[in-house]
Amino acid sequence: MKNKKIGIIFFIALIVILIGGYFAIKYVKNKQVETKAEAEVEEYTPEQEITEEQARKTIVSLYFPNKETNELNPEARLIDIKEVMNNAQEKLIDLLIEGPKNEKNKKIIPEGTKLNKSYFEQDCVVLDFSPEFLNYKKEDENEKNNLINCIVNTLTELTEINKVKITIDGNENPEFNEIYNRKNNL
Repeated sequence: MKNKKIGIIFFIALIVILIGGYFAIKYVKNKQVETKAEAEVEEYTPEQEITEEQARKTIVSLYFPNKETNELNPEARLIDIKEVMNNAQEKLIDLLIEGPKNEKNKKIIPEGTKLNKSYFEQDCVVLDFSPEFLNYKKEDENEKNNLINCIVNTLTELTEINKVKITIDGNENPEFNEIYNRKNNL
């Protein structure tokens, strides 16, 4: 009988030790997870904070033809908002005149072209170019369409511009005598 009592006490002690050990291990693991999570949060530091200059930047889309396929491709540019506040259309045309940054695209506006002025007539922006604008490759029938579509697609990204009219030195030109809008030129 004495052996039976010792066996039962031993068995009960074993169960208490196993249950206590289970909860002790669970408690230690939870503490390790909490400590690790706190350490990860504490160790995080941003790589770079946004500067005031970066906060003033915006992305614009300029359209240029691809050198190989001749299809128009948008090219994103990061520019200072101050540059586009008053005359966004003039800044975008200046960027088109400079040409693409992506080497897969080609410059479409003829060399030496200048934007004389731009102004609004109702919901249409009128762009008055220097005579060099007419120096596009006339033998390539897609060149004129690409020239128009690059300008129209770029400018109609601006919400205030729906239509574009092109003049040369203040006069209408028979080669560009239409009012162009994006939906007709896609």
